[in-house]
Parts: sequence; C-alpha cells; structure tokens
Amino acid sequence: MPAYRPWSQGYHPYNHPAPVNGLAIASLVFGVLCCLPGVGLVLGLAGLRQIRRRGERGTGLAVGGAALSGAGLALWALLLATGGASALWHGFEDGARGGRTLTPAEGECFDAPGGTLSGDTYDVDKVPCAGAHDGEVFATVTLPGGPYPGDDAVADTADERCRSLEDGYAMDGWAVPRDVDVYYLTPTGDGWAAGDREVTCVFGNTAEGEDLTGSLRNDETVLDADQVAYLRAAHVLNAALDTAPDEEYVEDDLPGHKAWAGRVSAALGEQARMLRAHDWPAGARGPVTALAAGLDKARAQWAKAAQAGDADAFYEHCDTGFDLIDPSRGVAARRALGLATTVPAGDDGSDASLQV
Repeated sequence: MPAYRPWSQGYHPYNHPAPVNGLAIASLVFGVLCCLPGVGLVLGLAGLRQIRRRGERGTGLAVGGAALSGAGLALWALLLATGGASALWHGFEDGARGGRTLTPAEGECFDAPGGTLSGDTYDVDKVPCAGAHDGEVFATVTLPGGPYPGDDAVADTADERCRSLEDGYAMDGWAVPRDVDVYYLTPTGDGWAAGDREVTCVFGNTAEGEDLTGSLRNDETVLDADQVAYLRAAHVLNAALDTAPDEEYVEDDLPGHKAWAGRVSAALGEQARMLRAHDWPAGARGPVTALAAGLDKARAQWAKAAQAGDADAFYEHCDTGFDLIDPSRGVAARRALGLATTVPAGDDGSDASLQV
C-alpha cells in the first residue's frame, strides 16, 4: 500500500499569514493624530523589534508611524522654543469659548462685525477712539466661579455691574450723549465651561448702525482735581436718588418713599459739605457757594418729606425738593469749572440728568 506524504506547513492550502504587530498599528495611529508624537515614536521602535523577533507583519506601519511621530515631535519642540505652542493653545481655548475674542482693554475702541452690538459677537477690530467706532470699553468684570447660572442670570449680573461702573469712567454724565447706552459682552455656556468668566462693559450708540466719535472717558486721567471734586460730590446725590422704591406711587408704599427721602436728605447734606470743604479756584468759588446754599434748602424739604404724615404732605415737600435740585442750578458752577453745561434731557429725571 503506498505511503502518502503529509502536507507540510509551507504548502497547506489554508495557511494563516503572520499577524500584524499591534504596536506598529498603534504607532501609526499616534503618528497620524500628532497628539502624543513621543508615544508614537516609542511604539514604532518597539514594534520593529517585536516584528524581527516574532516574524510578524507591520514593518511599514511601524516605520511610517515612527516617522510621522518623529516629525510631530520635532514640530512640537519648535513651537515650544518659539512660543507658538502657547499661541496655538489660546486659539483652541478661544474656540472652546464660543469664538469670543474681544481684545480691546479699558479705554480702547473697536468695530463689531456688521456694525452692531447685539446678538453674538465672535471677533472685533480695534480702532482709534478719535475716529468713528461702534463701541468703547469702559470696564471689565470677572464673575465668580461655579456652575453656569444661565444666560438671563449672567445678563442681569452684567447689566447691574456695568451700570455701577459707568460713572467711574464717564464721571460727568452731562458729557455723555443721550443716544449712548451701556452694552456688555458676556460668556456663553460653552465659554463658561472653558473657564471664561469675564464681562466686558461697553458704551455704544442706541441707534442701529450709528457710530460713536471720540472717547467718552472723563475721569481722573482726563479731568483736573477741581472737576473731579465737583463730580464726586454730585455722585453722592445721584446714588441716593437711584435708591427710589420700586413702587412708583407714594400711596402704594409711603414708608418706602419716606425712607428714600431720608436718604436723599442725608446725601444733600453730604454733597453740600463736600463742596464747602474743597478749595475752589477764584472763578468757581462764588457759583459753588451759591449752589451749596441751594442744596441746604433742598435738604430741608427732603427731610420734611421723610417725616410726612400722609402722601399729600410727602408730595408737597418732595416736589419742592426736586425743584431745588433742578440740574440748571448747577450750570454756573460747571461753566466756571470747564465742565459740560448742556442740561441732559433725561427721560425720567433720574441718573446723570440730576447731576447739579
């Protein structure tokens, strides 16, 4: 009976090819991604050693992965040496913040995309304040950490904080045009998750498409000591007037209005004291002294309003008190000090229009 020769391994019709080395595959993946080039290079070299020892496939993968990783490692080294890595990271960080890249600092002006300060803003161009521009940054605010409070809560906080800071940048409310209002740039939810907590407070024109021209800054860096002293005294009264009760009608909250009148009376006394304490230049001494005397009379009326027994008595003294702090009474002193003299046309007789 003939003997049959068995099939050898080399001639088996279903011979399994040698496996592909896993380190070679991983090396190529890291080389293509370039996220960890050092890892890809190490894996490629280790994969070549295993391939030679085990007879596995994947030499091309290991060589390619090691080459790509080596190039990536050299690129990262170059970026670190030149500072490019930092710039690259900030680019990614800005992207994570929803594209917000407002670069102007306090006192700088800019143009916004489309010339509007509403909606989403992803980039702005700094321009000189002397020429036409869309906005002027007057303050920045850093919000506290914690979970994102929501768009409405962030906007409410931004509005409150920015409006509390506008007088520090534009001390003379009379010098701010009536068509200028406060805007703000706030972080989005995605930006908050990336660490963005900054609110940028901006002056802009309320008329769509209209520009600002010239800087609105008038503070200690622009005004002289006499002008600053006068405006600081005026701000004491304005701050008290801003604390009026939410109830518009006295009949709806007489105790609240009486407490408010007491605060205004105290502020008028402090304003008069500050005006008398300053050493004014000769040309302004007379007008300021006359103004302080008028504030004393106003203080007495507001004090009586604070003690009023009913709404009618409150209205009587409050109306007289308002007449005695009419903004026009401060024009002579302002003219002598070189401040704005055009009385603002306030919508409700509040805020800057009450600076006397």
